[in-house]
Amino acid sequence: MKLALILPLALAAFIGVARAEEADDIREANKTETEAFNARMYAGAPGKTAYACFVRRYDADHLARHPKQKVAAMKLLVSAETDPEDKQLHNSFRLGFRYRHRSDDFDSSGSCHHVVFTKDGGEVRLGCGVDCEGGGIGVALSKDDKSAIVRLASVRVWLHNKPDDEAERSLVAGSDDGIFRLDRADSSECAALVTDRKELAALRHK
Repeated sequence: MKLALILPLALAAFIGVARAEEADDIREANKTETEAFNARMYAGAPGKTAYACFVRRYDADHLARHPKQKVAAMKLLVSAETDPEDKQLHNSFRLGFRYRHRSDDFDSSGSCHHVVFTKDGGEVRLGCGVDCEGGGIGVALSKDDKSAIVRLASVRVWLHNKPDDEAERSLVAGSDDGIFRLDRADSSECAALVTDRKELAALRHK
């Protein structure tokens, strides 16, 4: 997807997430801030491709303390690829999760604005959106870069590996499902989110 299409979609998705939090004051990051954030996300300056995997499986004690939380497990894969035409680094995301009271696995995916946003001049985030007004997520990093902070208002999801499923589904934020802290993990932990064989091979070699 060309940059001209990616930027409005991702910006709209990010603003949708931001509006869920009244205190948000977002601004576009400059080139230096963007490069610094990418280096943090991918644990080093990304080359032509880069991956960052974050995982959380909520134990029974956590779920007991958060009875309204719908999500029992979540995986996030953030990917970067340099476009050979515009020479820009483009980020994308894949999200996988399981509800606590359902056995099915669900996915979501989309493009991320390659420019980083900040909250109140303090928290840096990456805004990611699903095509066709499918909502989106905001991704920040903990201060030690060992965790991703995922924020969402609503994001379109589908049954695992069935993005063309016509049934309309969304993961909608509730009192316990608006912010998720996921721990950085080996890229192989997110392999189930990748369907392309070449990309899967590249991921497993990271």
